[in-house]
Amino acid sequence: MPELIAPTVRLHAAWLAAHREWGPGLHEDGFGLRPSDEVTSPAGFAAWVARLTDQSDPAKPLDGRVRCTYRWIVEGDEVLGGIALRHELDDFLLRVGGHIGYGVRPSARRRGIASWALGRMLDEARRLGLDRVLVTCEVDNAASARTIMRNGGVLEDIRDTELGTVRRYWITL
Repeated sequence: MPELIAPTVRLHAAWLAAHREWGPGLHEDGFGLRPSDEVTSPAGFAAWVARLTDQSDPAKPLDGRVRCTYRWIVEGDEVLGGIALRHELDDFLLRVGGHIGYGVRPSARRRGIASWALGRMLDEARRLGLDRVLVTCEVDNAASARTIMRNGGVLEDIRDTELGTVRRYWITL
């Protein structure tokens, strides 16, 4: 049975296995991974996990980004994916990224894991006091569109953005 956990250095090797499965240069939604993050060494991985943890802590200053809660989707000691809940929207997130971003490693897809994880993060959004959330996906990602609609997403529009064409769905909480 999968569970959502806070990022942890304990799963460094398992996270790297999931990362390798995505392949080099491919974006992994839900992990908050930046091109400048060095995650292969234990020290670099620990620094990245600390940044993710700090980004969700209201007592910590932010570096120009919005507050965000990161969770890893795990089953036992295997990292299946990641999901991120942004506590508010800036202009970029309103146009392109939305409140929630998620990704499931290729070998774990088509098992309902993304739908399950999105449902759990919607519970977290309610606890934060959000009354609705924006979730987006690439226009040709039919699986993600179905995941969003299964969780109550209502299509607002399809937009051309600086990162490509996206579908924008609102979910009322």
